[in-house]
Amino acid sequence: MPPTTRTRRGALLAAAAAASLLLTSACSGAAAPSGGSGDPAAAPGKDDKLTITVYSKFTDREYGVVTAGLNKLKAKFPNIEIKHEGNQDDDKLTQSIRGGNPPDVAISFYTDNLGAWCSTGSFQDLKPYIDRDKIDLNQIPDAVRNYTEYQGKRCAMPMLADVYGMYYNTDMFAAKGITSPPKTMSELFEDTKKLTEFNPDGSIKVAGFLPSMPFYANQAQYWAQYFGASFLGQDGKSDLATNPGWKAMFDFQKQLIDFYGGHDKVEKFKAGLGDEYSADHGFQKGKLAMMIDGEFRTAFLKDQAPDIKYQTAPFPVLDTMADHYGGGFTTGTIIAIPKGAKNPGAAWELIKQVTLDTDTLVDMANGLKNVPSTKASLTSPKLDLQPQFKTFLEIYDSGKLVANQTTPIGDAHLKAVNDFAEKWQAGSVPDLLGGLKTVDAQVNDELKQKGAGG
Repeated sequence: MPPTTRTRRGALLAAAAAASLLLTSACSGAAAPSGGSGDPAAAPGKDDKLTITVYSKFTDREYGVVTAGLNKLKAKFPNIEIKHEGNQDDDKLTQSIRGGNPPDVAISFYTDNLGAWCSTGSFQDLKPYIDRDKIDLNQIPDAVRNYTEYQGKRCAMPMLADVYGMYYNTDMFAAKGITSPPKTMSELFEDTKKLTEFNPDGSIKVAGFLPSMPFYANQAQYWAQYFGASFLGQDGKSDLATNPGWKAMFDFQKQLIDFYGGHDKVEKFKAGLGDEYSADHGFQKGKLAMMIDGEFRTAFLKDQAPDIKYQTAPFPVLDTMADHYGGGFTTGTIIAIPKGAKNPGAAWELIKQVTLDTDTLVDMANGLKNVPSTKASLTSPKLDLQPQFKTFLEIYDSGKLVANQTTPIGDAHLKAVNDFAEKWQAGSVPDLLGGLKTVDAQVNDELKQKGAGG
């Protein structure tokens, strides 16, 4: 099975950071924002023959699944043709907008760029359409609504969602007498100690839970909410040094590194693990007993490691945050009308189809192994997913979802924290709070430049 939309987001975090900065600067140099600020464009008439062009990054099997979902619009508008152009990344989308030849509909894997798209007017404001058609956005969880808008401006809709939780090897749990997954960080640490096995020479044979960051789905933005850590404070500035959640998170990481015997031993073990989306992934090879990952991993395990016995659960939380257990981090694929789209009225009809129609969402969720984004689609009897997938549906509907805060600097702040985490775990940062203050200054400088039109 080829890498999915969700996996590309995780694997290409660094590349996405560069792409988002390019996108932001490119859009800043574009013409003044237009479109979406006045009356909504009318839906096409029955006799209007037109073609809607859609850009996405989907390829191979996934391209076919999404194309089938897009074409469901033809049941209502048989006079509309859908031209779905796959393998179109954010840079290509940006260039098309700058060149005055954008698609009618844009689909992106990266929610991190939304602030740039909204603030520059590269994506049109959808509120006029939502108000006209009396769309009830309460059918979409708060966190998901948040990652598709910026500073109150809704310039995108969620198509499908990713949700992150815990995977654990049930055979390993049974062998060590562990009867349930950990719910707190203290329990996670104790279970890690029980589940870890060392070779005679002291090297790691099996890791209970690997603390390396960034590695696999160990990314700062995926861990943060379980420690109550936020990237930005209420003043819109970087909040790492003053938010106690970050200290708790990095102290926990160091506690695990020390348990394993230091950074060098962890790195040596990590070097022997397979790539994140290969059949040699550490969890799939029985080298990791527990991990954090998205719902899409269920499909990989079914295809690549069918003999691994595992279950899923919400990821543990800081001991003082027990009431937050059951939630999780979410992100997802977004869909929008670019500035300059030739058929905005028809584009909106297509967006409604693939973001709000239950049958369309369920068919795509079954095909792509994503979480469908509306509350009605979560309970559809047509959902055909593995038993372990149910955990992610429950997390999505928990009322405890957390998404990344949208910013005008794309994911630059996320990359800055992950870079810091790598230095911290290597022992290169002697003063944790001092190091976090340095990251704050770096991020705040970028935010200031963007606010000044940089």
